[in-house]
Amino acid sequence: MYSTEIEVRTGGEAVVHDLTSDAESFLKEADAQDGLLHVWVPHATAGLAILETGAGSDEDLLAALDELLPRDNRWRHRHGSAGHGRDHVLPAFLPPYASVPVLGGRTVLGTWQSLCLVDTNVDNPLRRVRFSFLAG
Repeated sequence: MYSTEIEVRTGGEAVVHDLTSDAESFLKEADAQDGLLHVWVPHATAGLAILETGAGSDEDLLAALDELLPRDNRWRHRHGSAGHGRDHVLPAFLPPYASVPVLGGRTVLGTWQSLCLVDTNVDNPLRRVRFSFLAG
């Protein structure tokens, strides 16, 4: 298995950060052909999603998360900024892992699909993402 970790600076607001080009660069570096790309985010307050970006879906996802998991004082987990407890619930809805088929060295994503890091934790602006390639 070939594996590497990158750092992603997400900043001080909730973001959907497109990792697709990072994944493709990793596969090229790994000299990947056919197999499986596994992506892992080793954080208790971030997740991964596969969705269309740039046409409003990324903003819609963040708005849906705000509606489903409001940033208020209802959460028992209370350290950090106000409402931070909801960030710890996020990975139950958007898991910290994703697996994508790879054929001919390229991800087999749909036409409009992107691999994205979803980070709502405004207290931690630096994230790590691990890419692993399992040859098939």
